[in-house]
Amino acid sequence: MEPVSTEHVTAFRRFNRYLTRRIGVLDDHYLGQDRPLGQARLLYEIGDGASLRELRVRLGLDAGYLSRMTRALEAQGLVRTSVHHEDSRLRLTELTPAGRDEVGEQNRRADALAERLLRDLSEDQRGELTAALGTARRLLRLAGIVIERVDGASADARACLDAYAADIDARFPEGFDPTALVRPEEVSGDAGAFLVAYEENRPVGCGALRTLKPGVGEIRHVWVHPEARRLGLARRLLDGLERQAVEHGLGLVHLDTHAVLTEAQAMYRACGYTQIPRYDDNVYAAHWFEKRLTDGAVR
Repeated sequence: MEPVSTEHVTAFRRFNRYLTRRIGVLDDHYLGQDRPLGQARLLYEIGDGASLRELRVRLGLDAGYLSRMTRALEAQGLVRTSVHHEDSRLRLTELTPAGRDEVGEQNRRADALAERLLRDLSEDQRGELTAALGTARRLLRLAGIVIERVDGASADARACLDAYAADIDARFPEGFDPTALVRPEEVSGDAGAFLVAYEENRPVGCGALRTLKPGVGEIRHVWVHPEARRLGLARRLLDGLERQAVEHGLGLVHLDTHAVLTEAQAMYRACGYTQIPRYDDNVYAAHWFEKRLTDGAVR
């Protein structure tokens, strides 16, 4: 993985400072309302109701800090909390009528602020900015996703494979038999590796590596949840699997893919894979590829 340059870090921090000043994040009365940004954002995220556990994960907040903010909003009559009827350990929170009015006013003021910021730009400039913001959001989402190696028999690994199987079963004209999935022992320990991608602690992608023979590995089941597609995550998973192959002493990796998975075929070619003759008896494969890895790094 390439080190992050000082130039990139400085540019990122400079933009953050500019944006937080322009939208009033530093003011205790965010958008002119009688509360700081943290409380205003919490009201927005509660929306139609959420558990404190879900809010803690979604916002990345310390449990104590979230609890204090929730109590403050409750004291103002903006939210109410309750205990889940099936799990007494789970606390739920929802907006009161006053809280819904507050969020509605917050949305109106936020829209007005955005309109003021964009007003003096031309339509072309607004389009350019909107496209740039979309790119920034996509890349920041990708940067926030963590890829971890997990045991092939873990609950997250099997859940991802179940989702993968259901996905391709719907796409393949002939369907898909889940017994064709890799077995846990093939992708664990010295035999291989299983990677799971997590966004806000939720599995959103996976990929498997298994050893075919000494020095040769095979990449299987590279999958991304529909909500996390078009971020570039599949390439990150593929890169991670190639690095796992190097760590396992595998200088050559193979993979195959179905005829309908044209996007996968394009990605493999773009990532340096060369099409080769059939090397396995996978009934779902129509294209076979390989890539040579060398000198402890991915080539």
